[in-house]
Amino acid sequence: MSVDFMLSERRIKAAARRFFKRAIGTNGVPDRVVIDKSGANLTGLESVNVILKFTGSGSTIKILQVKYLNNIVEQDHPFIKRITRPMLGFKAFYLADATLAGIETAHMIRKGQLDANGLTAFQQFAALAA
Repeated sequence: MSVDFMLSERRIKAAARRFFKRAIGTNGVPDRVVIDKSGANLTGLESVNVILKFTGSGSTIKILQVKYLNNIVEQDHPFIKRITRPMLGFKAFYLADATLAGIETAHMIRKGQLDANGLTAFQQFAALAA
């Protein structure tokens, strides 16, 4: 069942606005946000921009609504699921956070997404761990 059937359009937009306000409260105001073609996310971000304009914070969020740009992040998801599926689960949130961060970092090093400076993959990982 799709979320669209469970919530009205007004409630979806309100939920998106609350999500972005909470994320901004936790992480600060971003320069830009990349979203898919979801109308609720667009409306939620636009309402957050209105709030930012009226509060006089000076900067608004640039909204990039591109269908495939966030696939860069999404394409790594199956790799991480393949590694974590055989695990028995995580007993605590901080253990899950540390384990997933290590898996993602190793994957980024292997893919060459970090500045290598002529180091091998093992040397890069060891330098990050130190």
